[in-house]
Amino acid sequence: MDATQDSGAQPRRRFLAEAAAGAVGACCVGVPLASGLVAWLDPLSKASGSGDWIQVASLSSVPTDGTPVRVTVVTGKSDAWTRDAAVPVGVVYLRRTAPAQVVALHSICPHAGCFVDYQTDRRAFFCPCHDSTFAVDGSINDPRSPSPRPMDTLSVEVRGEAVWLRFQNFRSGIPAKVALT
Repeated sequence: MDATQDSGAQPRRRFLAEAAAGAVGACCVGVPLASGLVAWLDPLSKASGSGDWIQVASLSSVPTDGTPVRVTVVTGKSDAWTRDAAVPVGVVYLRRTAPAQVVALHSICPHAGCFVDYQTDRRAFFCPCHDSTFAVDGSINDPRSPSPRPMDTLSVEVRGEAVWLRFQNFRSGIPAKVALT
């Protein structure tokens, strides 16, 4: 073999060796880096938990005469770093409309997001922030009410003697019922 052929092979061998070392090094750094990035961003891909069915009451605890009863919604809650087994996430009013049928109204006023209270003497819901009043079924009582829509309803199921609901919050101040995610 002659010296000119040998000197041409050396740079190619050296290039291939360095390219192979670079590829192995990129794998050694890239795989853990990508795994770490996926683990770090994982909580963003998880659902917030809203929209899950939650058992909130027994059917016998909801009056048969249609009077709304206030119920605190308690469920497990988790975020990127913490997990809690039982945390209050909201309040709803349950009202029986038939022997085995229940309606759930969100306790937050659709106008400004204030807490709505049921007044038994008036048989109506009242928002103290801007004097909005709602009928027992959640409809707007007064046409001058600043609320852009009736009280928000939630999906409810009666399973045997248990009342289950799909709890979620809604955007305030707009005419459309838009769920917050």
